[in-house]
Amino acid sequence: MPDSNWTLLKSLPHSEHRILRVRHDRYRFEPTGAEKDFVVLEFPDWVNIIPIAEDGRVVLIGQYRHGLMASTWEVPGGVIDPGEEPRHAAVRELQEETGYESENIKLLGRVSPNPAIQGNWSYSFLAEGCKLAGPCNLDPFEDIEVKLFALDEIPSLIKREEICNSMVINAFALLRNHREGL
Repeated sequence: MPDSNWTLLKSLPHSEHRILRVRHDRYRFEPTGAEKDFVVLEFPDWVNIIPIAEDGRVVLIGQYRHGLMASTWEVPGGVIDPGEEPRHAAVRELQEETGYESENIKLLGRVSPNPAIQGNWSYSFLAEGCKLAGPCNLDPFEDIEVKLFALDEIPSLIKREEICNSMVINAFALLRNHREGL
């Protein structure tokens, strides 16, 4: 990694919301001595989990997304609670959002969603041999449809923008790399 030419001069909280805090940072760019303000969005780390049912189909969830004002297909996922391990959060989100469980869960990798303005990580897991173990345990404001798709349908869902969440698409890219031994 290259050395940083930036010196943090001050960091001030700006506002706090349910799942994010906004911070204002002031930096000096050492080569020129110029100073600049930056806005940083502090999100918690989160998880995505690709559930593969016993019959080889992928368990997806459909839900309304307020940012897009539209419904999308996604894999189960959510915020990692304070002190919670990413794997535990993935297992929890899988059961809560789909009712499925798996004994075979693997970490596919983690990525920084947008390091220009965020400092959090998104962990992607694979759950194979998933079985329906009970009902969903949804939050009061979750309205989720659970549907199984053939794995080879995923690229066309992405192409048609029915799957458009970049972290979900990233999870499927990590799955491809895992299966190809990369």
